[in-house]
Amino acid sequence: MLRPGSIEWGSKRFALEKFDYAPGDLALCDRHIGEWVGLMNVPHLQLGISDAALMASSDGAYGEVELRPSRKFANPRLSALVAAVHAEMVAGFSSGRLFLDSVEQAVAVALVKDHAVRHRPVQIYRGGLGSARLRRIKELVQAKMEDDLSLDEMAQSAGLSTAHFARMFRKSTGETPHQFVLRQR
Repeated sequence: MLRPGSIEWGSKRFALEKFDYAPGDLALCDRHIGEWVGLMNVPHLQLGISDAALMASSDGAYGEVELRPSRKFANPRLSALVAAVHAEMVAGFSSGRLFLDSVEQAVAVALVKDHAVRHRPVQIYRGGLGSARLRRIKELVQAKMEDDLSLDEMAQSAGLSTAHFARMFRKSTGETPHQFVLRQR
């Protein structure tokens, strides 16, 4: 939530429950079950996370990732990521698609880690990207310097999932793919 306020919601129209929110509080809705919403007087930002980002964050171990819904919870890391998306929106999405792809992947990793019904922990490998993969990525960035390059494109050129690619890229270069692309421009 962006500012204090409240929402009345529930699974039945005649059985709504009121939730009071502070700035930074979060709610995770079940996308397969409709909710009744009554009074909503809280400025909020609603984010959708793609199936691809969720599956990449769980290494696709169980097919579709199921998240436990929660009408109110606090998570400083997720709140900071949502605040970054809000700031980007206010700025007219000036950082481009790669920035939002990176934030989406970070949100997906946090959601899978803390809210997945079943998931296998994401393995972290020690070595980073090999020199050939890193060279391919650098060549791709140079070739698409003026284009709207996505995190998925970069990961595909390395033959990795987006989540794994982002971790290995940072381990190899000391910076996120987004930081790297900005520095190259």
